[in-house]
Amino acid sequence: MNTFGRKFRASIFGESHGELIGVVLDGVPAGLELAEEDFMGDILRRKSGARGTTPRIEADKPRIVSGVYEGHTTGAPLTVIFENTNTKSKDYTLFADMPRPGHADLTAALKWDDCQDPRGGGHFSGRLTLPVVAAGVVAKKVLRDATILDDMPVGAVNARIVELGGVPLPEETGGTHITQRQDAVRDINTADAGTDERTGLCSDKLRGQDTIPAEWQQAIDQAIQEGDSLGAVVECVIPSIDPGYGEPFWDSVESMIAHAVFSIPGVRGIEFGDGFRSAAMKGSEHNDPIGADGRPTRNGAGGVNGGITNGAPLTFRVAFKPTSSIRKPQQTFNFAKGEMDTLEVPGRHDVCFALRTPVVVEAMTAIVLADLVLLSDR
Repeated sequence: MNTFGRKFRASIFGESHGELIGVVLDGVPAGLELAEEDFMGDILRRKSGARGTTPRIEADKPRIVSGVYEGHTTGAPLTVIFENTNTKSKDYTLFADMPRPGHADLTAALKWDDCQDPRGGGHFSGRLTLPVVAAGVVAKKVLRDATILDDMPVGAVNARIVELGGVPLPEETGGTHITQRQDAVRDINTADAGTDERTGLCSDKLRGQDTIPAEWQQAIDQAIQEGDSLGAVVECVIPSIDPGYGEPFWDSVESMIAHAVFSIPGVRGIEFGDGFRSAAMKGSEHNDPIGADGRPTRNGAGGVNGGITNGAPLTFRVAFKPTSSIRKPQQTFNFAKGEMDTLEVPGRHDVCFALRTPVVVEAMTAIVLADLVLLSDR
């Protein structure tokens, strides 16, 4: 239930308002350089505090408790933990009688006979994406060590928001909706995760609202005023990856990435390459011509054929739903009263939690690729 992978195995544990949360990684190769400060770059990208994100601010300080000795991984299970210090559990007592629409309050109670920890969403909380990000940091080191990517720079698994609240990233031309992706293979081999101000929100630290396009900020402000929430579309690209990774059918690259990505709370859809738009295309439009170097000259397939990487950039997009916890009154059943009732959700919640998800998508992708590369034993 809480473990993913066969060779590179990630197991997350803890609850949103429990004492701590963390991840255990098994199958980490020995000899990788690793220190607690290595996690901070990606952790800061997930951190809240910018307008539109939750006011709950945690230290998010990682502590390695096993699997590292004198600055290198040992090959033993690697454990990283994070303490929860800023919790307000009383905000969640209401939801036992009035489960929140869109949340796991009711399904968790039904599955576990009301024995679940409901505080902050418990084990269902987006707080659990923090140890996923930590696992992604280690996975990226595995990929660099295995040279799965050509001269892999830091951040070569790139994710960014391309649409927020139905508004495309202003710098993009044409449709950028999940069903209207662009055809061309995008040249992002020189992308610098630390200098792109237009996508700094998504490919660098979440530095604040000054990095958010004005159109997006307007949508966020309006949702705040209305007590509502917004969703977003995140695009992830691995610009340079060798062909030959993945298997047909059950362990295809798409199915493994989709499995991992759908484990992120709030994901509602994923598409590779042309995605859903390919259903309205002809074969002559969707097929990717093969160049003299044996690689596609177009990328409608998103870098995968037959479940196996084909040498083109691995490209996919993820749809995140609007945050379920909103101040705007909603109708739900009050089990204490035995009737429908009006719920106004208290507490601290993101207006658009997707603002913090690009680094989580990157982490899940890196975890999958690390598992594939270690399985291939190249």
